[in-house]
Amino acid sequence: MKNKTIVITGASRGIGRAISLKYAQMGYNVAINCARNAEALDELAAEIKTCGVQCVTHVGDIGDFKQTQIFFNKITEAFDKIDILINNAGISYIGLLQDMSPEEWNNIVNTNLTSVFNCCKLAIPVFLKNMAGKIINISSVWGVTGASTEVAYSATKGGINAFTMALAKELAPSNIQVNAVACGIIDTDMNKFLDAEEMHMIIDEVPAGRLGRPGEVAEFIYKLTDGNDYLTGQVIKFDGGWI
Repeated sequence: MKNKTIVITGASRGIGRAISLKYAQMGYNVAINCARNAEALDELAAEIKTCGVQCVTHVGDIGDFKQTQIFFNKITEAFDKIDILINNAGISYIGLLQDMSPEEWNNIVNTNLTSVFNCCKLAIPVFLKNMAGKIINISSVWGVTGASTEVAYSATKGGINAFTMALAKELAPSNIQVNAVACGIIDTDMNKFLDAEEMHMIIDEVPAGRLGRPGEVAEFIYKLTDGNDYLTGQVIKFDGGWI
């Protein structure tokens, strides 16, 4: 198991951080990325290394193909293969579409969707050398149903869902599985803008009666990638029965 390697984008906090630690605890070498927070990434890397595994870090915008190339060059220099890719990098935008600037639109599209293309493009040739690999794209229930005042975010997550289903068909003959996890409301910094009343209103809508936890997402993803070689092309809602 210690020879296996996982790559996780958007790893400095929340879901990405929880996934990184879960796989490190299971004996995987870990390659992690975030856009800006070098201090948080270094702290995570130090914690990962206490599990007795190796860790590669890269701080840079993974929506930029050149930065993604730098990240993957580090990975291939350190490890002989990649077994799992987790596309988790993402940002949100709350507001009316008519008030959104073209720069804000391009930023969220690059961060949430173009980053998935960048990482998959560079990971696939590595997977093909071993005729094996797994890709998990972190999506959202808003990519399934859409959300008012989150049009751009919904569009990027809907794009990820379609990307997942299409790429799964393309890679299935090569024993590479591609799935997406469409998260509901998870207790992360992305939802800190909600006040107490708004949070209670949302929780009241969730049949499970609470927010999801990043560690639960990490546990679920680990189970998806532990075997399950026939599962591909799926967008799986992880939302406490919300949607």
